Amino acid sequence: MNHPRGLWVLFIAEMWERFSYYGMRALLVLYLIASTDGYIDGAPNLNPGFGWSESSAYLLYGAYTWAVYLTPIVGGWLADRFLGTHRSMIVGGWIIAAGHILLGATEFFGITAGAAVTLQTGPGALVCFIGGLVLIVVGTGFFKPCVSVMVGQLYAPGDERRDGGFTIFYMGINVGALLAPLVAGTLGETVGWHWGFGSAAVGMILGISFYQAFRSRYLEGIGMPPERRARAQDAPVEPKPGLTRVESQRIAVILILAFVGNIAFWAAFEQAGSSMNVFAAQSTDRTLWGLLDSGFPATWYQAVNPAAIIVFAPLFAWLWVFLSKRGRNPSTPMKFALGVWLLGLAFLAMVFGAMEARDGLAGPHWLLITLVVYTWGELCLSPVGLSMVSKLAPERLQSLMMGVWFFSLSLANLAGGLLARYSVKLESGESTFLIEGLPGFYLLLVVVPALTGVFLWAVSPLLRRWMHGIH
Repeated sequence: MNHPRGLWVLFIAEMWERFSYYGMRALLVLYLIASTDGYIDGAPNLNPGFGWSESSAYLLYGAYTWAVYLTPIVGGWLADRFLGTHRSMIVGGWIIAAGHILLGATEFFGITAGAAVTLQTGPGALVCFIGGLVLIVVGTGFFKPCVSVMVGQLYAPGDERRDGGFTIFYMGINVGALLAPLVAGTLGETVGWHWGFGSAAVGMILGISFYQAFRSRYLEGIGMPPERRARAQDAPVEPKPGLTRVESQRIAVILILAFVGNIAFWAAFEQAGSSMNVFAAQSTDRTLWGLLDSGFPATWYQAVNPAAIIVFAPLFAWLWVFLSKRGRNPSTPMKFALGVWLLGLAFLAMVFGAMEARDGLAGPHWLLITLVVYTWGELCLSPVGLSMVSKLAPERLQSLMMGVWFFSLSLANLAGGLLARYSVKLESGESTFLIEGLPGFYLLLVVVPALTGVFLWAVSPLLRRWMHGIH
């Protein structure tokens, strides 16, 4: 309650934006690989899709998530120079909503042939589908870097509440991520894909409408364009001078952690929306060892990670304070190392699950263990990274550097899509990695994070010096 009230406005806006994004994350690959045939094993299929191969679906998934996190670098620059974060958020939010509406309309390009419903994969459906994805990508570029920067703008330099504010904000992200697979995922898998996409549109409209309704009351003066901010402070617009040595070294810390730690972590983490999503749908016993007559939707696994964050985030927040009082709180680079080590440990469970799936369906617990343990890694890395960017980046470059941070996520998502395609090659026997098939693929996701963590541990003393007293 001692935080600025504007934090809750941004919390709810981001919660619904993440609902729309994670709804797409849950549905996209499953939608692409769903059969175009109106029948499955002789029974009518009410949810026909594009009928793509897994490899092609993973490639598009990687390209889409890459683009979603690529455009914020442009959006951040535009916000810093011209629009301000407030205007940029509004523009981006409505464009995202339009994109989801267009995706939902793709379903209406279906044609009826007797009792079967077949998705028309010709020009009309494809243009509608790709057009919706493009709008979401563009809108996210405007929205994503600005909402995080505005959280930082609520706090004065040196305000000790900042990290706590980002933790609360991160909870908003994960409330949206928790609701998305339970609502959009269930609607898409069991009722119709357009219902899932449409619910994501409703979520985005709710979020941006709430922001516009309460912004003037609780965020007055936050997110203005550069010239209006300068007039409000009775100061000239800064000409954006060159970087000092301290600023350059602090930015170097951001770049190293972004392009080493972030990419290694999220390329493996984002298997949740691609290879692990298909593993849940095709290779996992979702009847809970026969306790349920019919299996629960595969997209429900996507709710485990945000639920675990809501449960464990307060514990991690307490842990950092507890260690800090005793002078043992790890530095930001060491928290990144801990994050990727926990990620690698988590994927050991997937190795065993994939080995069990060779003889039938894997138990539902393997995915659950992986998702919970790598959530612990996320809590060491992701909210810490957002807070770090807002503290280390010069004020005149904060939106741009937040865009750079998300650019590293874009590369990680692209790498994740390409990695998921590699899982198909390993499964088909075209390639090997220590162990054949899917167990070998998930073993790769144990080894690479472990080595990345060793590198970050080795360079953490240097990076700590380059932070020049910022913790």
